[in-house]
Parts: sequence; C-alpha cells; structure tokens
Amino acid sequence: MTQSKQETERKYEPATRGAGGLPDLTGVGPIASVTEAASEKLDAVYHDTEDLRLVATSATLRRRTGGADAGWHLKLPLTGDTREEVRAPLSDEVPQALRELALSRTRGAHLRPVVRIRSTRAVRHLRDAEGRVLAELSLDDVRADSLLPGGGRAEWSELEVELADGTDAGLLDRVEKKLRKKGVVRSDSPSKLSRALRDTGSGTGREVPRPAEVAASPGSYVLGYLREQVGRLVALDPAVRRDLPDAVHQMRVTCRRLRSCLRSYRSVLDRRTTDPVRAELKWLAGELGVARDQEVLRERIGTALDELPDDLVLGPVAARLRVWDVSRGGDALTRTREALDSPRYLLLLDALEGLLREPPLRARASGKPARTMAAAVLKEYGRLAGRMEHAFALESGPARATALHEARKEAKKVRYAAEVARPALGKPVARLGKRVKKVQKVLGEHQDAVVAQEALRALGVAAHAAGESAFTWGLLHGRERAGAQARQRELPEVWGAASDPALRAPLEH
Repeated sequence: MTQSKQETERKYEPATRGAGGLPDLTGVGPIASVTEAASEKLDAVYHDTEDLRLVATSATLRRRTGGADAGWHLKLPLTGDTREEVRAPLSDEVPQALRELALSRTRGAHLRPVVRIRSTRAVRHLRDAEGRVLAELSLDDVRADSLLPGGGRAEWSELEVELADGTDAGLLDRVEKKLRKKGVVRSDSPSKLSRALRDTGSGTGREVPRPAEVAASPGSYVLGYLREQVGRLVALDPAVRRDLPDAVHQMRVTCRRLRSCLRSYRSVLDRRTTDPVRAELKWLAGELGVARDQEVLRERIGTALDELPDDLVLGPVAARLRVWDVSRGGDALTRTREALDSPRYLLLLDALEGLLREPPLRARASGKPARTMAAAVLKEYGRLAGRMEHAFALESGPARATALHEARKEAKKVRYAAEVARPALGKPVARLGKRVKKVQKVLGEHQDAVVAQEALRALGVAAHAAGESAFTWGLLHGRERAGAQARQRELPEVWGAASDPALRAPLEH
C-alpha cells in the first residue's frame, strides 16, 4: 500500500554550522512567528541501479528510519521546486509497488544500496498570525557514506525550507530574499543523494550523452524535441500506473508526438533506424488508446446524462452506464498495465534512448534549418489538404465520417511537425499550427460524436433487451448525431482559414 504527497522545497548552504545558523524569519511576508520543534535523527539508505539510473533522471529511492515519516520514499520530479513523494511502509526489501513506479527509469536493472545518509535535524516552524504552520525550516548536519566500490565519506550542513500544504509558493521567493541578505545561498545540488554521490566520489548517474551536433541545425532542433518527449514519456509512466487523471491521455499524446516527429523529419533521421521505433510507438499508443477512449466516452456520456432534465431520464440509466463502464474500463486499465510491464515496452524505452545516444543523422541534419524544416511542415500540410479535399467530396454518411477522422490524424501531424520547427521558423509556422489546431478541434469533436453514437446505440439495444426503456439512450443518440452534423457545417469555414495561401507563403520562400 502506498501513499503520496507533493512537497515544495528549496535547499541552501547555511552561513554557519549548528542551530545558530538558522536565521530568524519573523516578519517575512505572512510569517508572524517562528517556533522550535523537536530535533530529529534520520538514517536513510538510498537505493539505485549500479549505473545510477534513478539519480540521472532526478528521482530518488530511500529507506529511512527516524522522524515522523519513516518508511520507503520514492521521490519523482514534477515542476520547479515541487516533487512527488510516494511512500510505502518499512520493509527489508524494496516494495514491489515502488519498483514498478521506478521501472521506466531503471528498465528492470537491479536496485542496490548506493549511499547511507545520517542527519541530525534542527527544525523551526514558520507560522502565520493565526498560528498555522506555513513552512518548515530545517538545518541538517549530514554525514554520507558511499556503499559503492571506491566511494568515501562526506560531511556538510544543509538548510531546507519546505512549504506546508496550501501555502502560496511565492513565500519561497520572499524567504530566499531574506536568506540571501544573511549570506545564505542556494545549494547547487538538487538533493542530498546527488551531493553525497558527488562528494564521496561515487559518480553522478548514467545520462544519455549528447552526440556532436551542429548548433541551430535541423538535427539539433529535431533531437532537442525528441529528448523532451522521451523524457516526458518516462516521467508519465508512474502516473499512468497509478491511474492518475489525464495521465493515459498525456502519455498517448507523447507517443504520437514522437511518431510524428520521426515521420515528418525523415530527411533528418534515417528511416531505416526510426521506422521500427515508430512501429513500437504505434503499438504502445494503441494499448493506451483502449483506456483513453473509454475514459473519453464515460465522461462524455455521463456529462450529457447529468444535463438532462429528470423527466427525460427513464429507467435505470445511471446504473446501466456504471455497469457498462466498469465492464469495459477494468479491461482497458488491465491492458494498459500489462503493456507497461511487458519486455516489449522496456525494449522500446531502450530503443528511444539508443536513438538519442547514436542518432542516425542524414546529410541534411547539419544544413540550414529554414528550407529543410519548412519542407517537412509543408509536406505534412499537403497530405492534410488532400484528406480534406477527399472528405468534402463525399456525401454525408459513414464514408465521410471515416474520411474526416483520417483528416484529423493528418491535422495532428501538421501540428506536431510545426512544434518541432517553431524554434527554427518562429511566428510563421506557429500561426499555421494554430489555425490547423482549430481544424483538428472541430474534427475531434465530430469524431467524438460519431463514436458516442455507436456506444449509445449499443446501450439502448442492451436496455431494450433487458426490458428497460431505451428512450433516454435514443435521445442522447439524437443529440450526438445533431452535434456531428453541426461540426460538419462548421468545418468549411475553419478549414478555409487554415488553408489561406498567405499562411504558407513565408514557409515556401
């Protein structure tokens, strides 16, 4: 069983050692008083792989005794000064739940003790005028012992400011301003573990080396985008495993961005290497899509049902919707988890890392970016234009709905190609991407309505077979059908704005 919390904190180098090094912060912003808390003795053994894969991705795993939160702690980076800490009870071995959450980083490599850190902590609570704790100020006297071959010992003092839940993050800036005046500077190590590894001579972790790149070249822009998306894929893994809101959707979108980049920029990266990776990304997106599609349907139908007046809700529709969702949603989530636990997934992550480590750059990768990257975006745009022309030529019906769905996929590829090129091409490609995004939105709303109609028809048939009224399902089906038709009427104007030749002119010259 695990629990999680977010922590927002900053670490500093104290001006002097000992409790006397804790500055008085009374009067800083809303801090009305500073009270002393009991000192603590903490003993933590940090675990990582032999080549320190966790610390290389800014994650840490420790077994800690002492203090109020003894147990296993897996810390994962979020944004800025905030991290998520997932906790599990004390045990002799690394809890399986935490192993799974770290899997995208460790790739299944053995976890072993790497550093033991013992700290004596002096604590102050920063309180507001009503006595509520706003933050905790702590001073740690630290001793670190490497548990890796050839490692040594290091000692230092560290000042830490951690916000209490609900405290405005702006307080950290105000506190830091006061600390700087007292000669206290920000630590250059993001965690105790990273400093311990550095100061004991144990290493800094396995990072993917950057190959030699020509600055401001197509290769540098494409590889920069790929690095960002691969990092995002790895970071989203724990959230998907815990079924956090929107996590599956975000991971699926990341797969699409990676696939589109590898497709659109074949002139930069050799497709003989990238096509197999694209195929595996398609597989992963497909596994994630089952859960995501069910999530979208559940929310869409549930919201529409909630908006109906009571006199239009006939029969046990809410109960039937729950049963339908549980029967489909449980299978979808299981399929997602099985995919993330599979060797195939770990091989995909290894392949993506290998692509960044030794990218198959082609001759155009080192040229000037304007022509190469503009050509890639315009080629994707041409495919979209062809899809749209084909769809508009069809009569309203299933064939046209399918054609519009295919056009939606092409619209996404144009957007993603434009994202990669934006640092190189600036506002012209950003404007094109923005217009195409509006087209994609209308096409997406149309497709969601089409899929919802299919689900509502199935629910209505099941209700009728069970002797229930199918009226409400039919009513919702009619509304979705009307919505799909409205999106089709809206589409020509939105596409007309996106297909304005003036948008493409700066990219064609």
